[in-house]
Amino acid sequence: MILHKIVLAGTLAISVLASCSNSSSKNGVKNTDKPFEPQKLLKYDPKDADKEVDAFMQRLHKKSAFNGNVLVAKKGKIIYEGAFGWANHLTRDSLKLDSKFELASVSKTMTGTAIMMLWEQGKLKLDQDVRNFYPNFPYEGVTIRLLLTHRSGMMNYVYFIDGLYRKEHRDQKKGITNQQVMDLIAEYKPAPFNKPNVRFLYNNSNYMVLGAIIEKVTGMPYAQFMQENIFKPSGMTHTAVYSKAVYDKIPADVVGHDRNSWRYSVAQNFLDGPVGDKGIYSTIGDLYLFDRALRAGRLLKPATQDSAYKAQVQPLIRGHFSYGYGWRIFESSKDKVVYHTGWWHGFRHIFLRDLKNDVTIVLLGNLVNGSLLHLDDLFKATGMPVVRKDAYKGTGETAED
Repeated sequence: MILHKIVLAGTLAISVLASCSNSSSKNGVKNTDKPFEPQKLLKYDPKDADKEVDAFMQRLHKKSAFNGNVLVAKKGKIIYEGAFGWANHLTRDSLKLDSKFELASVSKTMTGTAIMMLWEQGKLKLDQDVRNFYPNFPYEGVTIRLLLTHRSGMMNYVYFIDGLYRKEHRDQKKGITNQQVMDLIAEYKPAPFNKPNVRFLYNNSNYMVLGAIIEKVTGMPYAQFMQENIFKPSGMTHTAVYSKAVYDKIPADVVGHDRNSWRYSVAQNFLDGPVGDKGIYSTIGDLYLFDRALRAGRLLKPATQDSAYKAQVQPLIRGHFSYGYGWRIFESSKDKVVYHTGWWHGFRHIFLRDLKNDVTIVLLGNLVNGSLLHLDDLFKATGMPVVRKDAYKGTGETAED
C-alpha cells in the first residue's frame, strides 16, 4: 500500500510537472491555443486597399508632407499599406514597405513588455528598488514600477550626458552604453527633477535604466534578449536593436530628417548608444506582428498584459489620456486605445492599437513636419476614436461639444 502511494504520488508529480511545462514558455514562445502564422497575418493585396484610407493618405502626403510608411488593419486583416517618399533625400532612395525605421520611443512598448515578462518569470519585482541591481545608483526610492510609469523623478540622461560630453570634450562618435551611462550617473549624481512618485514626468531616463536592468537580470545584452524573447516569438524578422556602442554605422537605410526640411539629415552619434528608451529598428509589418503576438498571448499572460494597459497616472490627462507600463492610454466608457509616439533624430511615429474595436494603425515617418497632428479623418475612417489631446477639453469632453 505504501509503495502504491509512493508510485501514485510520483505519477501525479510527473503529471503536474508536465502540465506546468506545457503551459510555460518554450524557446521564448508561450504555448497558446491560438494559431499564430505571421505570413498569413501579413497577407495583403494592394488591389483590396481601403479606398477611404488611401484617399486620406494621399492627401496627408501631398498637403501635409507626410514622408514615411503606413499600415492599417481591422479585425486581424490588413486593409491598407503604403510607402510615401524618400528613405534618404540626399541619395533619392525611395521608401519600401520593408524599410527599417529607428522606432524612437515606440521602443518603450517592447522594453515594457520585456520587463513584464521578467516579472512573470519571477526574476524581478515591480516594487524592487534600482539599488537592488545597481547599488551605487544615487537616487533613493526609485522602483521598477516608477520607471515603467515615468514617476521616478529622474533627470533626463540625454541632456546630462550631452552636456557632460561637450564640457569635457569627450569623443562624440563612439556610442555610450547603458552601463556607462549608469556609471556616469553614479559618479556625477546629477540632481533629479523631483522626488520619486510625486508626479508623472515623461523621461527617457526611465526606460534607459530599465534597459540596463534587463541586461543585469538576464546576463545578456538587451539586443540579444529582445531578439530571443520578443522579436523571434512574434515573427518579427525585420526587427533588431542597433546601438552606436556596437555599430560604427547603423545598418539601416532610412535617414531621419529634422527641422521640417530635407536639408537637415540627422547623423547618429554617441547618444544613439543607450537602448531601451529607443534603439529598436523595425518595419510597419513587424509592428503589426507585435500587435498580433500580444493579442494572441504569445508574449505575456492575459492578466499581465491587462495590467500593462491599466492607467497608472491620475488624474487622467484631459480626462482620457494616461500611461500604463510602456503604453500611453486613451480611455472612455466605450473606447480603449493603447498607443505610443516616437520622436528622435528626425524620426516621428505613432503606433495605435484599439483594443475594443481591434483596429491597428502604424505610421512611421522620417521627416519631422507635423503631419502626424492631422490624423482625425484617418481615425474616423477606421472607427477609432480621435486620439489627440487637443481634441478634448480638460474635462475629457471633445472640443466640438
